[in-house]
Amino acid sequence: MAIQTSSNNTFLLAFLMLGIMLLAMFLTHDTLDGVTLRCGQPVPAFAAETSSYPLILETRSPRPPMRLRFRDGSRAVSLQLSSGISTIALPWTPPCRGWQRPPQLQVETIAPLGLFICWTRWMPAQPQLIWPRCRSGPVREMQSSRSRHGLEEWHDLRDVRDQESPAVVDWTGAAKGRPLQAKVFTDPTNQEKMLEPASGIPLEQALEHLAKRVIQLHQQGVRYGLRLRGKSLAPGMGLRHRNACLEALATA
Repeated sequence: MAIQTSSNNTFLLAFLMLGIMLLAMFLTHDTLDGVTLRCGQPVPAFAAETSSYPLILETRSPRPPMRLRFRDGSRAVSLQLSSGISTIALPWTPPCRGWQRPPQLQVETIAPLGLFICWTRWMPAQPQLIWPRCRSGPVREMQSSRSRHGLEEWHDLRDVRDQESPAVVDWTGAAKGRPLQAKVFTDPTNQEKMLEPASGIPLEQALEHLAKRVIQLHQQGVRYGLRLRGKSLAPGMGLRHRNACLEALATA
C-alpha cells in the first residue's frame, strides 16, 4: 500500500510494525531464557488418580506469564515467576503402579505481545512411587490372636480395678512414685489380620484388592500384615506401616 500510494507515513508505519514484530520474537525467547528447572521430591500416589508432581523453578529476574503442562493431556498450569526460587505442583495421572516418571513436560509462553509462541520440552528425571489402584474385591485374610500380657502397645492409663491382672499394671510408673494404674491397650480385641492375594485372581487385580483392604484396615485401626510373593511384613499399625505395605504392593 505504501508503494502504491507513495505515502511516507504509510512507509513509516510499515517499518515500525515490522520492527515491533522482530523485537517481539526476541522478547518472547527471553521470557524462557535463563529459567532453571529441576524436580522436587514427589510423594507417593495411587494409579489412575490425578496426582501432583513437584517442580522447582529458579530465575534471577521476574518473568512474564508462562504455561507448564505434561504432554499426556493433563491440565496446564499458568504462572508468573518472581525472582528467586518458586515451587509448583503440576497435575498428572499415572497409568500404572511402580516407580513411574511423568511424561515429557512442555513450557511455553506468548509474552509479551502474543505474536509468537516460544516453547521448550524437558523430561523429568525423578521417578514417583505409584501405589496400585484401589479396587474392592476378594482378599485372603488369616486372623490370629495374640497374648496381650507383657506387651507395651498401650496408649493410656486408667485406675486399677478389683482383681486386676498383674500383667496389665503399670509397674514401671509405680516404681517412679506415680499412683498404681493399669494400661489401656490399643488393641482390646487382641486380633490381627494377615493379608494375602486371593487365589485364582490375576496379580494386578489382586494387588488392587489388597491396596483397598490395606486402606480400610488402616482407617479401622486394626493390626494387619502382608504376605506377597515370598515377602512378609509383620502385623502393625500406623501411617508408616500402611505406606510400607502399599510400597510392597507397588513394587511387587
